Amino acid sequence: QVQLVESGGGLVQPGGSLRLSCAASGSIFSIFAMGWYRQALGKPRDLVAAIISGGSTNYADSVKGRFTISRDIAKNTVYLQMNSLKPEDTAVYYCNVDYFGVSGRRDDWGKGIVVTVSS
Repeated sequence: QVQLVESGGGLVQPGGSLRLSCAASGSIFSIFAMGWYRQALGKPRDLVAAIISGGSTNYADSVKGRFTISRDIAKNTVYLQMNSLKPEDTAVYYCNVDYFGVSGRRDDWGKGIVVTVSS
């Protein structure tokens, strides 16, 4: 199992920006994909954005044009730049990594980080 350390959440006003980071450490042989999911109160956990090993990206329709996912391969770190934030972006954001490690292929989650968009 790897450790995922998330940072960058907090309180921001509507229209503002935040940048989330997630660093993966541990016995990782290769990473197939890294992504961000979010879960608002009383709702299921949904994909926000993901980036696969070849660099292709995938976004939820609700964040297209506002959020950008990127990665630093050398640091096993994924970023989520969130611009033009809206109150409906308020949620707990979870980092996810799909990788191959000592136990074979695994899919692990971070503990989550709170993003609150409010005036």
